[in-house]
Amino acid sequence: MDGVKAAKRRKITDKSVPNALAQLPEFAEDSQMYQSLLEMEKKLDWTMNRKKVEVQDALARNPTTVRTLRLFLSHTVSEQSWQTGEVGAEGINFETGQGIPAWTLKVEGRLLELPNQRARDRVPLRKFSTLIKRMIVELDRDPTLYPDGNVIEWPRGPTVQQPLDGFTIKRTGDQPTKVRLIIYLEQTPEQYKVAPDLGNVLGIKEESRVGIIQAMWNYIKINGLQDKTDRRRIRADDYLRPIFGGEGIMFHQLPELVNRYLMPPDPVVIHYSINPAQIPPERPSAWDIEIKMEDTSLKSRIMVTVQSSKDSASDLTKLDDEIALLSQSLHNSHTKRQFLQSFARDPANFIQTWLASQSRDLESVLGSGPSEGATIRAEELRRSDFFRLPWVEEAVAVHEGLRLASRGMQ
Repeated sequence: MDGVKAAKRRKITDKSVPNALAQLPEFAEDSQMYQSLLEMEKKLDWTMNRKKVEVQDALARNPTTVRTLRLFLSHTVSEQSWQTGEVGAEGINFETGQGIPAWTLKVEGRLLELPNQRARDRVPLRKFSTLIKRMIVELDRDPTLYPDGNVIEWPRGPTVQQPLDGFTIKRTGDQPTKVRLIIYLEQTPEQYKVAPDLGNVLGIKEESRVGIIQAMWNYIKINGLQDKTDRRRIRADDYLRPIFGGEGIMFHQLPELVNRYLMPPDPVVIHYSINPAQIPPERPSAWDIEIKMEDTSLKSRIMVTVQSSKDSASDLTKLDDEIALLSQSLHNSHTKRQFLQSFARDPANFIQTWLASQSRDLESVLGSGPSEGATIRAEELRRSDFFRLPWVEEAVAVHEGLRLASRGMQ
C-alpha cells in the first residue's frame, strides 16, 4: 500500500525531448532551441542555489555595518548671580532649591541617517541608551565645597530598561567645572583590543574575536606556515615564535592562543567645560563616534528577498511540473506516432509481429501458456542479463502473489 502511495506522489521530472523526434527535420530547429533553454536553466538554477546559500550564510552571521553616533553635550545655568543679581540669605529656599546657583548638563546622542537611503528601507533608529554599555561622568570640582556627587555612573542593568535618547545631570554650584565623560560602547559583534605583541604582527589594534582569528589565519596562509606533512600543525616564524612560545602549535589551539591577547576596548573619553559665570552656548557641542552594529536595513532587505524568492520558487515549481507533463505527453505522442506509422506501412505483418511479441512476453512473465514457457530461448536463459530486464521484478511479484493467493485458498 505504501508503494502505491509513493508511486502516486512521484512527480515526473524528465523534461527532455525524444532523440528521434529531435532529429526530424521539421522539429530540429525548435528542439535545438529547447535544449539550449534547458542548459541555460541548469546554469541559472546552479547560480540561484549558490546565491541562496550565500544569503542564508549572511543571515546566520548577522551582517554588520559601521554607523556614526553623534554625541551632543550642552548645559544650562540657573539662579546664578549674573542672572538674579545680589540675593541675600533670606531669598534662598533650601527645600525647593530656589535661589541656589545650579547648572544642568545634558548628554544626548543619536545615529545619523544613511545617505541616499530609500524611504522604504528606513528602519526605526535605536535609542542612545541602547548603544552604550556604561557611562561615567566625572566632575572636577573642589571637594571641600562639593564633596558628594562628583562621579555619576549609568550601568545598563540586567533587566529591560526604557530606552533613552539622553541623560540629564543637575548639580548646585557657581564655580567653573571640568567634565570628563567616559563611554563604553555596545558594538556588534563584540570588539576587543589586541595586545601590542600580536597586534603589531597582524597589523590590527581593535577587532572582533572572529576577525582577529581570521587575520591570524590569513597571516599563516600568506607566509606558508602550515606544515606540509601534518596540515593540522602551524609552524612559527620569527614574529610568531614569542607568541607561540615554541616552534609551533596545533590548529585547534589558535582560538585559545588568540584569547590570551584580547583585552577590553578603550572607552570613548570626552572633555567638556562648564562655566556658570558665563552665558551657555546657544548650540550644543557635538562629537562623531564610529560604532559597529547589526545592519538591520540590509537584513530586512535580505529577508524581503528571501520571502519573495520562496513565492517565486513555488511558481517555478508549478511551471516545471507543467513542462514535465507536456514533455511526457510529447513522449507518449511520439510513441503512438511510431506505432501508427509502423502499422500503416505493413498492417498484416505488423499485427503478426506484435501478437507474437505480446504472446512471448506474456509467457515469459507468467512462465505458463501453451508452451509452458518453452518459447524462451535456452541461450537467453543462460545469460544473466536476461534476469535483470525491467519485467523480471514484476514477474516475480506476480508469481509470488499467485502462489500466496493459492496457499490462502487452501
